[in-house]
Amino acid sequence: MWKDKRLCDLLDIDHPIIQAPMAGASTPEMAIAAANAGGMGSLGCAMQTADQVAADMQQIRQHTNRAINLNFFVHTTPSLSPERAQAAQERLTSWYETLDAGEMPEPVEINFPFDSTMCDTVIRLAPKVVSFHFGLPDASMIAAIKNAGIVILSSATSVAEARYLEENGADAIIAQSYEAGGHSGWFLPRGTAEVAGTMALVPRIVDAVNVPVIAAGGIADGRGIAAALMLGAAGVQIGTAFLATPECMASQTHKTALLSASGDDTMMSTAFSGRRARTLVNKYASEMATVDDWPDFPIMNTLTGPIRKASIKADRPDAIALWSGQAVGLIRAASTTEVFDQLVTEVEALIP
Repeated sequence: MWKDKRLCDLLDIDHPIIQAPMAGASTPEMAIAAANAGGMGSLGCAMQTADQVAADMQQIRQHTNRAINLNFFVHTTPSLSPERAQAAQERLTSWYETLDAGEMPEPVEINFPFDSTMCDTVIRLAPKVVSFHFGLPDASMIAAIKNAGIVILSSATSVAEARYLEENGADAIIAQSYEAGGHSGWFLPRGTAEVAGTMALVPRIVDAVNVPVIAAGGIADGRGIAAALMLGAAGVQIGTAFLATPECMASQTHKTALLSASGDDTMMSTAFSGRRARTLVNKYASEMATVDDWPDFPIMNTLTGPIRKASIKADRPDAIALWSGQAVGLIRAASTTEVFDQLVTEVEALIP
């Protein structure tokens, strides 16, 4: 039924649907299920060591020989501002006390951007796809990955970013819109301008580049997929619809909040990681909404980690990073395979 086969051919998949990587939420089991259903199974590796990535890939290969996508962050190395770190620690003190979260850690980076060691590991593991968030790594790494025959994807939130990615080696562009859950892939300066929604962003990026475009953001059912294809996308990337599955490592507190959400209850927040990300509204995000001088990403992640874990332990959504896209009101409790199959069935009913 897929009239545009460019993405299926490029990624060696049956259906042009990518299960979003979602670092901290996706699992080998999720990637296996999505791949075996005929789509692109993805693993978010931004918080893992090279050995952990290798172990997960070994597990995946024991259960599928289908195409797999390994995803990494390529954020700029953060700069520590003692003043901003101290201010953040003071704001967080009451949360540590309320949640009995223990000692506050030092403001240091514990999750690092894609480097040469990880690049060597990826080339050895030979996934079908490696994808990036917040831009692209060094040109020498891009060349090495492409020479190994691995397809490269990356996220763009503007036409300028899409053109940059195409010019610097991306084989397809993920057009990530304002509606998307989790961290925005925004990486080029844009002043005070906002990220566009899917309806406005996707066709403009389609017109601006020659590689396939993958729509991401606000898509959680067959209607969203069909609409994205009508806008010129060659496929879609979907995350929020898979967050409530048993294969997802998100806490049950997070999943319960997602299943009761309407979609009118999300917000952009920098208060969890120091970088813009869409979450369900909760007490912590609301309280910190006006703060704009947090430590750089991902140092802020280190400072909020204990309160997020304590909130999960207490089964309280108050301080959990409840990552979610604006289409959350459309999701349901089901397995990864069931969600994927339902998406395909719905599209089949819409596209003759």
